[in-house]
Amino acid sequence: MRRWNAWRSATAEAEMPRERVTLEPAWLLARRPYRETSALLELLTAEHGRVGLVARGASGARSKLRGMLQMFQPLLVSWTASGDLGTLTGVESAGRGMELAGERVFFGWYVNELLLRLLERHAPQPEVHAAYGTVVAALAGEGAETALRRFEVTLLEALGYGLPLEGVFDPSARYRWDPEQGVQPGGGGREVSGAALLALRSGQFEAPDTRREVQALLRTAIDRRLDGRELKARRLLREMRQRS
Repeated sequence: MRRWNAWRSATAEAEMPRERVTLEPAWLLARRPYRETSALLELLTAEHGRVGLVARGASGARSKLRGMLQMFQPLLVSWTASGDLGTLTGVESAGRGMELAGERVFFGWYVNELLLRLLERHAPQPEVHAAYGTVVAALAGEGAETALRRFEVTLLEALGYGLPLEGVFDPSARYRWDPEQGVQPGGGGREVSGAALLALRSGQFEAPDTRREVQALLRTAIDRRLDGRELKARRLLREMRQRS
């Protein structure tokens, strides 16, 4: 019976139409060992969203893929797939990789982990792919934390969880953000200033105090979507700062 089930499964898989994708712009989100010399990859692609691929032989000592499949390196990826998990058939560099150092590495891990937790596979999100390239470039340069906040806004909006920011806000007033009803006048609950709401709507929150308020509000919105699951990158960054 076991052999029969295995044969039936293999036959059904062979009969499924195989999708072939060639030189798709992509970023590597995660990589982990698979069997003896292969690797399981999670990638963010321009037209196919998040995809999972098997990279056969990628962990071998002489594999050319070992140095190519790196995080924060723009890639052109080819694969075939007949189900949820595809097989890598080719990869090329699409440009210079971003060199992150210090806390910026944890910021990059945070962005990757956020996408792995919140994005479903095979759900095209071209705006998220474009925003990823922007935020990674910023992490290697100036304005890293501002870029992170803008990325979080883009991600929430792409997933249909954008913060409702319609209406007129008084910069000097305090407002209450409710996950179900959005922004409400008056205090209580998660409070936020009108200045922070205006900054969030315009995407201009370079002022440190405003950025901290925006960060706290976005974190509340993101944590609600994570259903209480802690992000490892956040914890590691917190522990590193405590040791400093």
